[in-house]
Amino acid sequence: MKFRPLHDRVMVQREDDDERSPGGIIIPDTAKEKPMKGRVIATGSGIRSEDGKITPLDVQEGDTVLIGKWSGTEVKMDGEDYVIVKESDIMGVLA
Repeated sequence: MKFRPLHDRVMVQREDDDERSPGGIIIPDTAKEKPMKGRVIATGSGIRSEDGKITPLDVQEGDTVLIGKWSGTEVKMDGEDYVIVKESDIMGVLA
């Protein structure tokens, strides 16, 4: 399914962290925290300024970004989990 977020929204797929603690203990899904790192899947066209010009987003598809643990709206498409966030909820791009 094709999906294109509107305006300044970004579709992110969270990247799962390791399922074991540094000591080798397996962490169950219910005890895990939501990962903050994810990959940008799709972006909107940008935000429209007061004079009518569109300012493009700073992130691009394929970027690895840091987002807040509880930010955005979780959606499920084609059996995959995604988070749709505003660009302002993205803390930064990992190089």
